[in-house]
Amino acid sequence: MSQVLESIRLALSSIWANKLRSLLTLLGNIVAVSSIITVVALITGVNGAVTDAIVSDLGADSFVIQRTGITQNEDEFERARNNPDVTLDDAIAVRRFSTAVNAVMAQAQQSTRVAYRDEELESVQVQGVTEEYLDFTTFDAERGRMISPVEIRRKRHVALVGWQTADRLFGAADPLDKLIRVAGVSFRVVGVSSKKGSAFGNSLDEFVVIPLGAYQKLFGARQSLQLMVRPRDPSLVQQAKDEARVAIRIERRLKPSEPDNFGMLASDSVLGIFQQATAGIAIVLVGIVGLSLLVGGIVIMNIMLMVVSERTREIGLRKALGAKRRDIMSQVLTESVTLSLTGGIIGVALGALFATIIGSLTPVPASVESWSVVLGVAITAIVGLFFGWYPARRAAMLDPI
Repeated sequence: MSQVLESIRLALSSIWANKLRSLLTLLGNIVAVSSIITVVALITGVNGAVTDAIVSDLGADSFVIQRTGITQNEDEFERARNNPDVTLDDAIAVRRFSTAVNAVMAQAQQSTRVAYRDEELESVQVQGVTEEYLDFTTFDAERGRMISPVEIRRKRHVALVGWQTADRLFGAADPLDKLIRVAGVSFRVVGVSSKKGSAFGNSLDEFVVIPLGAYQKLFGARQSLQLMVRPRDPSLVQQAKDEARVAIRIERRLKPSEPDNFGMLASDSVLGIFQQATAGIAIVLVGIVGLSLLVGGIVIMNIMLMVVSERTREIGLRKALGAKRRDIMSQVLTESVTLSLTGGIIGVALGALFATIIGSLTPVPASVESWSVVLGVAITAIVGLFFGWYPARRAAMLDPI
């Protein structure tokens, strides 16, 4: 044990005595490990944020039916462009024929101008919803109340306002029962949503919710709707999707040989596409890390060969005093691993710093994972051991004379 500690001390003192040479020697390992830490932190953070956003928007067990879905090629895209609009008749068909479905909400949305007195917001997302929206909403009313099903059925001009929209329009004033203008038409504010925050720098609190009937009077009834569908139980998601697909095909009188002329999205399919994209980033990371480690390992091996040459007299003296080959190999390997590990530790620190800076200065979230730290340090130890073996063997085979 004392011999190992002495070898580590010698390696550290050598690194400190030759700072510039050591930095250039360890540069490959530093780049590799900092790349691992930074990219894994960013991918993990982005995956978590996207997952939260998708689950918040679609729901963990809900799925969406819309005019177009995910297209894989240009032919599918061109065909999807000709799909008919999704209508309330489609929603009624899903409710009627799908035994595994618990609720179906139809909604439409559009960005438009929203104003209160002299305060005007140029582009606010206005959502028109049916009465089932209470089964799908991911927030509560912080002030006031949600829009009631009766108000939605009667197409009343009432509005639920997002937290940030209310803050920008009313400031410190109470927004309840005030009249706002949505595309020039007055709506009475009945509630303000609880604060949701932002995702990738985009606010999740900038919106206005109104009854779908009032929305269609305002913007026209020819806009395609989006249907949010929730099964009776999370275990029935696939059955609910199959039944909803059949229901709409029957409603549209599609023949068995004809493809679906509508799109269906679930949170798992959207996440799958995103994770395929991040997998490509991971492959690039593997190439960068592999190249950096190869360069770093070769440089470490060259430096250790030079160190062995510089210590020829010392190694010969030790062997003359009774040191065995395994003792010499152990010392050189320990120094090589220590040198490589030092680069790994510096890389971990720099990677965590880079990830923190990126997370602070940009909307991209970052989360440093403990397993990536362990992986980075372990890889550099293996590199030191692998590329230090040849210099260690050469040192052990030196003639004591």
